[in-house]
Amino acid sequence: MRSPSDTPPPRRGPGRPGQPLRLGSPRPRLRLISLCLTLVILVYVVRLLQVQAVDADTYAAKANLNRYIPVRLAAERGSITDRSGVELAASVDAYDITAAPDLLTPRNAKTKDAPRQAAELLAPILKVRRAELEKKLTADPTSQYVVLARQQTPQVWKQIKDLKQVLAGKAARTGRVNVLAGVNREAHSKRVYPNTRLAAGVLGFVDAQGKGAGGVERLLDRELAGKDGKRVYAQSGGRQVPTGDVREQSAVPGSDVELTIDRDIQWAAQRAIVEQVAASQADRGYVIVQDTRTGEILALANAPGFDPNDVAGADAEALGNAALTDAYEPGSVSKVMSMAAVLEEGAARWDTHVEVPNRLPRADRAFADDIDHRTWYLTLNGVLARSSNIGTILATEQLGDNQTQANHVLYSYLRKFGIGRPTGLGFPGETRGILAKPGDWSASQQYTIPFGQGLSLNAVQAASVYSTIANGGERVEPSLVRGTTGPDGRFTPAAAPSRTRVVSKDTAKTLSAMLESVVDDREGTGAKAKIPGYRVAGKTGTSNRVDPKTGRYHGYTASFAGFAPADKPRVTVYCAVQNPTRGSYFGGQICAPVFKQVMEFTLKTLGVPPSGKQPARLPVSYSPGS
Repeated sequence: MRSPSDTPPPRRGPGRPGQPLRLGSPRPRLRLISLCLTLVILVYVVRLLQVQAVDADTYAAKANLNRYIPVRLAAERGSITDRSGVELAASVDAYDITAAPDLLTPRNAKTKDAPRQAAELLAPILKVRRAELEKKLTADPTSQYVVLARQQTPQVWKQIKDLKQVLAGKAARTGRVNVLAGVNREAHSKRVYPNTRLAAGVLGFVDAQGKGAGGVERLLDRELAGKDGKRVYAQSGGRQVPTGDVREQSAVPGSDVELTIDRDIQWAAQRAIVEQVAASQADRGYVIVQDTRTGEILALANAPGFDPNDVAGADAEALGNAALTDAYEPGSVSKVMSMAAVLEEGAARWDTHVEVPNRLPRADRAFADDIDHRTWYLTLNGVLARSSNIGTILATEQLGDNQTQANHVLYSYLRKFGIGRPTGLGFPGETRGILAKPGDWSASQQYTIPFGQGLSLNAVQAASVYSTIANGGERVEPSLVRGTTGPDGRFTPAAAPSRTRVVSKDTAKTLSAMLESVVDDREGTGAKAKIPGYRVAGKTGTSNRVDPKTGRYHGYTASFAGFAPADKPRVTVYCAVQNPTRGSYFGGQICAPVFKQVMEFTLKTLGVPPSGKQPARLPVSYSPGS
């Protein structure tokens, strides 16, 4: 038997009553929790460093993506006025309707078809097809700016604004997204031309973006346009946050441009040429009115014209300014330059006798005048008054010891008169005409150029030739702009035009008297240009016309150029009509009456007093053997 001392003690089971518990060590658990917390904090610290240091700019941009809306502040385009300050082109309030496509993405709009919904709502207001608007709203989903429609009236924007408010109210009640929240407007100006077609060829027009696309609008687009500003504001739900940040850079208005054009004279010139082109069933015509002393263009009219308020509905061939872009052969109005060369070089005097046969064999042909005639016995003055091609050839042949030398001399005078050179206006699309160098003149050109065939010019160049004679032989570069008035109200005059001495004052005075014979003498070709009370110097022109479509001679160019009062010149008027097909095609019959009508109006408008002396009435012919 075992003794009590040999019996082992009973085993203690866990949880038995009356027996103590042994607790495990907490350190491992604390270490694990500390490690987890450290890892979590480390993740947040790394993320914080990435957001605030490494990619700070990127996340700032994302934060501002839907918060800040940029709006362009369009500069007000400067006005264009005539020489008296009468507005010819002005600007009125208008709006470009814009949108933020990024606000219409499924993620931001909480709907898949937000662009379609917005397009359906805006299409009837903007009068633009829904598909076109939807295309603009979905073309670049990341964009914050797209133009939906330009130059909308304030009434259109009010409709959109009212609709946005209605949708915003519904969104607040229902929790739905306002699909027009990102639709805004850019206030700017719409170009209007209060006189519709008046001086349209000079003014030009602006395109859909409000940039100059023709005429003075394009020529001086930088001065007229000004500089746009920018406004960035905080928004929420499509509305500006009243207490949010606003950054604004003000727009700088464009300068006002004052032209040399006189509105009333322009109206008279335009009415006269429109009526004559219609009566003659001609292709087109132009009238230039120029101040002989300053070179300023007082009127520059084209027919047919166009309405710059409705360029889309205009005939494409009527756009532009044909008086500067058309190059054509001038015909007999060019003879004044040949006579200027002959007189200035001392090759002949106004009373030099010129025997003019019915035909003149030269080069490969026999030259003729516009009518068959017996031998004419004319003075040099009579050659101009009768507009004799043969007499002009005979006179210009005296410019040199041989024909080659004579050609070079004549060429030098044509160039000094501005032929083959820019007018100085810098007008978009302007032609400088065509004047080949004398070494390139063909056998026939060396005889046709003296009477105005074989070279080409534009209407302003033709007017400038006669203004040069009227101004005592000094050519003043033509001008269309008197100056600009900047946003500060300061007027800056245009640069003074260049001046070039072409012929002497004595030669110019003699030419003026000879040109009076064209109008005043009963044998002259310009009798229809007479103006009671005023002495008129002028020249008719009738030339074969090159058809611009075929490149061949077809039809005629009728013209008349002159100035008044001849004894104290103030105004030059030039008229040309292209391809008259009804009635006469002679310049003295078609354009001389237009000259008279426009010149009379201009002289009265400017308050030019009548002539004080009678013309000299130089002899036109002489008796054989005298």
